[in-house]
Amino acid sequence: MSLLTVKDLSVSFVTRNGTVQAVRSVNVDVKENALTAIIGESGSGKSVLCYALLGLIPTPPGRIDGGEAWFAGQDLLTLSQRDLRRVRGSKIGMVFQDPMTSLNPFLRIGEQLAEPLLLHTDLSKKQAKTRSIELLEEVGLNEPEQAMQAYPFEFSGGMRQRVMIAMALINEPQLLIADEPTTALDATIQAQILDLIKSLQTRRGIGVLFISHDLAVVAEIADEILVMEKGNAVESGNAQAVIEQPQHDYTKKLLASIPSGAPRNYKPKPQTLLSVEGLRTWFYPNAKTHPVRAVDDVSFAIQKGEVLGLVGESGSGKSTLGRSLLKLVNITAGQIHFDGINLSTISTPDLKALRRRMQMIFQDPYSSLNPRMTVFDTLAEPLLLHNLVNRSDLGAAVRILMDDVGLALAFAKKYPHEFSGGQRQRIAIGRAIATKPDFVVADEPVSALDVTIQAQILTLLADLKEEYGITMLFVSHDLAVIRQISDRVAVMYNGKLEEIGPTKAVFERPESAYTRRLLQAIPGQNVDFG
Repeated sequence: MSLLTVKDLSVSFVTRNGTVQAVRSVNVDVKENALTAIIGESGSGKSVLCYALLGLIPTPPGRIDGGEAWFAGQDLLTLSQRDLRRVRGSKIGMVFQDPMTSLNPFLRIGEQLAEPLLLHTDLSKKQAKTRSIELLEEVGLNEPEQAMQAYPFEFSGGMRQRVMIAMALINEPQLLIADEPTTALDATIQAQILDLIKSLQTRRGIGVLFISHDLAVVAEIADEILVMEKGNAVESGNAQAVIEQPQHDYTKKLLASIPSGAPRNYKPKPQTLLSVEGLRTWFYPNAKTHPVRAVDDVSFAIQKGEVLGLVGESGSGKSTLGRSLLKLVNITAGQIHFDGINLSTISTPDLKALRRRMQMIFQDPYSSLNPRMTVFDTLAEPLLLHNLVNRSDLGAAVRILMDDVGLALAFAKKYPHEFSGGQRQRIAIGRAIATKPDFVVADEPVSALDVTIQAQILTLLADLKEEYGITMLFVSHDLAVIRQISDRVAVMYNGKLEEIGPTKAVFERPESAYTRRLLQAIPGQNVDFG
C-alpha cells in the first residue's frame, strides 16, 4: 500500500539570469514498509524534491509550479504552514544532509532531542530525557548521558550526523525522509545507521525516502530506485533491476563511477620524507576531566612519492593526526621529522617558511575557503605569500594552476558560493598545490561528493601527484577510495595505530580484528553493479 504518492511535481527558482527548473514533472511512490532511494549527481534535484514536500522551499525565489503529494489522505502541497508543522517531526521525520548547520549551536544535544517529543507527545521532561538517551545509544554514540550535555561543536561530523538521525527517529514517524544521512560516516557507523533505518522500517512498517549519491549504499537497502538527472526522472524501478540491468546511459555512468578498488601502480622512492615517533596529541577540556587522547603514542614513516591511506571511525584521531603533522595543533609529546628537520622543536619563523613544502586539503572546502576572495585571489595568495612569483607573472601562474585542477578560466573572478561542491574542492586542491609542496595531507577530500565528481577528483589527485611528485597522507573513511589511491594503509582506532602495511596485504590479509570489522562493513560488496 502506498504511503506517499507524488505526481508530476515541478519546482523552479527565479534567479537573476531567469527561471531555473529544478524538478520537472517527477513521480515518486513510497510504499509502507519499503525504502525508495533517489540517486543522482549534485544538482539533479533530489533534495529540492523532498524539501518541497515539507514546505521547506524558500518562496521566493523558489516556487512549486504544479503537482500533488498525497500522504495520509492529504495533499502536502496544499497544506498551510500551520498544518505542515503538525506533520513535520511527528508523522514525517527528516534527516538533513549537513548536521552542523541543522543543529542549534546554542542548545545542548539533550534539549534538541527532547524538543520534538515535548512538542508532539504528552511525555514529561524526564520521560523525554530517557527516550533521548535510548536513541543516542541506538544510533551508536558512546556515553549517551554525557552526550546529552554536550553542544554540537564538541562532536565530530559523524557524531553530529548520528544525533540528527536520532532526532528524526525519536517520534517513530510513519515516513522518514533521509537526505544523504551517511555521507560523513565511516564504514562501520554507516553500516549501523543503515541497519537501524532498515530495522525501524520493517519493525514499524514505515516508509523511507532515502536520498543518496552513494550507489553502493543504495544497493544494500533500497527496494525501489528513482534516478534523477538535471531535474528529470530518467529511470525508476525495482532496485535490483536498476542496479544490475540499468537502461539509461546516465544510470550506467553513475554505476561506472563507483571506485573499483584497483590500486594504481605507484613507485615510492626508498627514502623517508616524514617520520613520527611516539606522537601524542591530547586535549584537556577542563581540569576536572581526563584528557582526550586524540593521538596516543603513534609511530610510522612515509616514503617520498608515497600515498599513505589513513582510515578509521569518526573520532579515531585521523584528522588530528594529519593536523599534528603540519603543526596546526600543538602536540603533547613525541617527535616529527620532515626531510631531516625536527618539527617538534622548530621555531615559528622557520615553521612559516616550511609551510611552502607542507600543505593541507581540508575536508569542507566551503568553510576553508575565504567567502570574500575570488578564485584568482585564493590561488594567488600562497604564491605571493611565499614570494614564488612576481606580480607581473601572477596572472600566468594562476592560469596554469586553474588548468591543472580543471577549472575554466572564466571562473577566475567568481566567489566560493557560486560553485558546486566538486568545483570548490578543485579550488581547495589548487590552493594546496600552488606552492608545489613536497607533502600534502588530504583530509576526507571526496567524502561529500557524488560518485562521478569523486571519481574526477581522485583521478585529478593521482595525476597531480605524478606531475608534481607529491607525497601524501590521504585521510578517508571510504575504504574503496583508500584502496584505489593508496600505496600503504594505516588503520587508526581510539587514537592508536591498529595496523599499517601495503594496501593489498591489509585488504586481503588484515591482521587486526578491528580492520576486519571495517572491511566487513564496506557497502555493496555482494552486489553486481551492472
